Amino acid sequence: MGIRAENLSFYYKNGKEIFHDISFEVSTSDVFCILGPNGVGKSTLLKCLIHHLIPTAGQVYFDNRLIQSYSAKGLSRNIAYIPQIHVPTFPFPVIDVVTMGRTSHLGYFASPGENDKNIAIENLKFLGVEHLANKPYTEISGGERQLIMIAAALTQEPKIMILDEPTSHLDFGNQYRFLQIVKSIKKKGVGVIMTSHYPDHAFDVADFTAIMQRGAFSHIGKPKDVITQANMEELYRIPVKIIDVLGIKKKSCVAGI
Repeated sequence: MGIRAENLSFYYKNGKEIFHDISFEVSTSDVFCILGPNGVGKSTLLKCLIHHLIPTAGQVYFDNRLIQSYSAKGLSRNIAYIPQIHVPTFPFPVIDVVTMGRTSHLGYFASPGENDKNIAIENLKFLGVEHLANKPYTEISGGERQLIMIAAALTQEPKIMILDEPTSHLDFGNQYRFLQIVKSIKKKGVGVIMTSHYPDHAFDVADFTAIMQRGAFSHIGKPKDVITQANMEELYRIPVKIIDVLGIKKKSCVAGI
């Protein structure tokens, strides 16, 4: 079971190309990290994967079924999506925001029950933010909101989580904690597709990574094969060096060398 993109392309109506001919597959035991500069189309690609945007060409499949064949509720039971930016509108308590992740598991006129709330609480505990449960969602920090959105996504009990630059609002400590969370999510049997500006994140958690630039995937494969000095210098146009960290078979990408 997993998500598969075949020859995806996306153009705006004015003919402007965002990306073309992108193909990959992610199973429920994989972490796939997409690296690329701002404005290259990473967010647009993720929206095509969940049918928020319709590709100009190509198809997306989940569990060997066309993504458009799923109802909105059926898709939400299998795939959770967290956008790069989420602006809160109403001051719902955090616990209610997380419990909303159970919507796809409820009947049309049903309300969340005790079991649904317990699942939400467990995910808050899993992420270490249960102390925020009764705070208004509008009054917590951007980084805390990001963790709450992850908790809500986990509460959906999806097979795949799609995360658009999930560490963009997190401080150094919470970035580290988030990467440990990704590893734990994978152990739960949930696949992860994430975009990032940090090559080290791919080294740390990804099974596969891709470089997205000039409207396509220029490289895709294991992080150690994709994240090379030459590739990173071409991608970010700065001096880069790939180093071994303390001889523990872990690599790091250092800029400005």
